Order: sequence, then structure tokens, then C-alpha cells
Amino acid sequence: MSNDFLWVEKYRPKTISETILPKSLKNTFQKMVDTGELQNMLFSGTAGLGKTTVAKALCKSLDLDYIIINGSEEGNIDTLRTKIKQFASTVSLQGGYKVVILDEADYLNPQSTQPALRGFIEEFSNNCRFILTCNFKNRIIEPLHSRCGVYEFNTSKKDMVALCGDFMTRVGEILHKEEVLFDAPALADLIMKYAPDWRRVLGELQRHSAGGVRIEASILHNVSDKNYDDLFSYLKTKDFKKMRQWVVNNIDTDASAIFRAIYDRMGDAISPQSIPQLVIILADYQYKNAFVADHELNVVACLTEVMANVQFN
Repeated sequence: MSNDFLWVEKYRPKTISETILPKSLKNTFQKMVDTGELQNMLFSGTAGLGKTTVAKALCKSLDLDYIIINGSEEGNIDTLRTKIKQFASTVSLQGGYKVVILDEADYLNPQSTQPALRGFIEEFSNNCRFILTCNFKNRIIEPLHSRCGVYEFNTSKKDMVALCGDFMTRVGEILHKEEVLFDAPALADLIMKYAPDWRRVLGELQRHSAGGVRIEASILHNVSDKNYDDLFSYLKTKDFKKMRQWVVNNIDTDASAIFRAIYDRMGDAISPQSIPQLVIILADYQYKNAFVADHELNVVACLTEVMANVQFN
């Protein structure tokens, strides 16, 4: 599907004023636009909160040339070096700084690629600024922290109600433009289920409404089942990359709930002779979940073991 038809791209905010963020954070970024001052920055927070959207909006509002590099897909040190040097070593046609937006920087190797990135930041400091985004800032080495302003995108419970209200209004406008009928209570339930992952909400709404279906209460049940059908498909085909991305998109859910959901749905997806093995694997990682520091890694490890040892229908 072309980006022109993806709602997350079609309706991506173009300015800071259009973004849905906690008031204090939004005011901070708007001040950068007003003053024209941009520093190296590290944006931290779970998926779908608007980190990349803010980075692009800052560049567009300040009329700055920018490039986006995805750390999980283009994180090879040679690829990164080539792309950054080709972009950063030339003068901007617009005048002012050029900006490298490095998405998912926490996927870069902390022993090799991240130290190299530190060198690039220093080498091109005269004409280039770097904006790094990550889900987990503790995976970013300290020398990068010290060279960036760190901004947390995670939302407090105090801000959540107001942000959900703002997003409800925004999504209602989008559905009207797309001529999709909806029940307001069902829409509110869906937003609350996935908030503050605004990207996820839009993606689910577009997928569900593709056949002209009205957005109603049954969507919550359908979305949940389809989500785990996708996961079982990735496990069956041993598609580690998609499985890992699924975990990134869903880790905001309690990891224990993920283990339980797999257990509840295993009857139709798993070969009967593999069910005992799956139960043992899930129970083991469910127990470990209470002690591990990195819940995403624990879930990925669990699903990797399932992928290697369980037979699917």
C-alpha cells in the first residue's frame, strides 16, 4: 500500500501545533520553532507516540533539509557511515543546519555503531544536527546522552484523559473525511485500549474500515483476534523480523497478558503434540517476567523459543 493511502502518513501532523502531546512538551518544541534554535536531541518513548512526527515537523517548520535513517533496518555501521557522510558533508541549499533523523537508534550496536555515531555528531557539528528516536533510552550509550537534549514522550495518567479527548476529536474528523460511519462509544473504547499509541489506533481503524464496515463495539474483539493471528503467522513462518516488530508494537501491553493471550488462543493454532511444550515455555518466561529488567527482550526470547520448538497447524 502506498504511503499516500496510509492514514498514518496521509494525516501525519505537519506542524508542532497539530501534534497531540502533553502541553509542557508541546510548548518546548514550539519554542524551538519560534526561536529557530535546534540542538542534538534524543526522543525516548514507546511506539506510536509521535517521536518521528515531531522530528519531521521541526525540520519542516524551520525549513531545514533532513534525512531519515532507520536504525533497525539500516543500522550496519558501513551503511550508516556512508549515508550520514554523503548527506552531512554538503552545505544545505536552504541555508542553516541539515538534520539527520535516526529512527530506532536503540537498535544500533552499542559496542561499535553507537560510538561511531558519536564521532559523526562531533565531526559534522558545524552544519548538522542529529535527532535520535528510541523506545528504550537505557539502550543508548552515555556519550550519546551527553551530546543530546533528552526528551521523554511517555504520557502520565494526568495527561492521558486530555490527550485521548484531543485524539478522539482528530480521529472523528478523519473518519468523516474518509466517509466511515462509527459509533462514538466504540471509537472511544478503541482509543483507550491503545492510547497513547496513536499510530496503532489509526492503523487499526483503517484496516477495519477498508471494506466499508461501520466502526462499532465488535471491533475490539476483532482487532485483538487479528493481532494474535498475525503473531502466530510470523511464528509459523519463522519470520523473526516481523515477530520482533510485533513485540515492539505490543510491549506496552503487560507482558504477562501477552503470555496469557497466547495460551488462551493456542488450541486452534498449535499442533496438539506441541501444546505441552508451549505451556512449559510460556510458564517459564511468565515466571522470569517478574524479575527481568528488559521485558521486551524476555518476550522476544520466549517467542524465539516457541518459533524453534513448537509445530503450528
